[in-house]
Amino acid sequence: MDRPRIAITVGDPRGIGPEIVAHVLESPPPGADFIVVGPDEMVADLDSAIAVGGLETQGPGDAVVGLRPVALEPKRAGELTGLAVIRGVEMAMRGDVAAIVTGPAEKRALHLAGYPFPGHTEWLAQLAGGVDVAMMLATGRLRVVLVTTHIAFRNILDQLSEERVVRIGEITQRALIHLFGIEAPRLAVCALNPHAGEGGLFGDEEERILAPAARRLGAAGPLPADTVFVRAARGDFDAVLAPYHDVGMTAIKVAGFGKGVNVTLGLPFVRTAPDHGTAFDIAGKGLANPGSMREAVEMAVRLARTSRPPS
Repeated sequence: MDRPRIAITVGDPRGIGPEIVAHVLESPPPGADFIVVGPDEMVADLDSAIAVGGLETQGPGDAVVGLRPVALEPKRAGELTGLAVIRGVEMAMRGDVAAIVTGPAEKRALHLAGYPFPGHTEWLAQLAGGVDVAMMLATGRLRVVLVTTHIAFRNILDQLSEERVVRIGEITQRALIHLFGIEAPRLAVCALNPHAGEGGLFGDEEERILAPAARRLGAAGPLPADTVFVRAARGDFDAVLAPYHDVGMTAIKVAGFGKGVNVTLGLPFVRTAPDHGTAFDIAGKGLANPGSMREAVEMAVRLARTSRPPS
């Protein structure tokens, strides 16, 4: 797609989403058209080229300065956040847009509004028809895919299985080929325990779960967490499968804080997001860093242009 159309949801109306979207669209990436999706009271100042149901608006870069946080009750904020995401997915599924970029949302508000999902990843999978998805974080050459996502640490071992690692790895391989254009993806599996279990001394999950999964995927590992991400950032691997949320997220944020991008793999359209939350404490104060949102929008444009469906 030479000039893709990208939908951007502003996220929770109370947070920094509105202002970081505004910052990005003041000097938007070239070669794409953008639609801002958000509540009426937030986008009222935009010069509208498109307005569908009062929820989505498109305008030139110098018109988005009207985006600003809005004081709302948490449930109402969750309702509006959810409606914007649903609208964005509807447009993507119809082919009206090639990609959606989602602004930061508060999970508590979404739950109060009746969207009981651990995060956007699982929610988008359902909205897209129950497809199998995975959560990737990317910055520079480092790409990390989470095997388990937003669950309590004590529940990780209940969900970490050979089959799950293989399933997430296969989704990752397909996405690297068809979304990122990497013909022969090189995966690595990150260990769960210190020193990759030290031959069972510090845990046997590597021998029982991760090593068999790595062999089935043709991946390296399991490799210790204190080295595998360094090697991936140097270019040794195209993606690392991380067994739990914080080991993968910490690697991404240390490698490129303020520049990380969340990419949902497995959807029938491109979806990206910044790698941070709503930051209610600084919303509307002009302190928010738009770097991660800019990276997310730029990646959405790149992937929308280059992605190709499986043959």
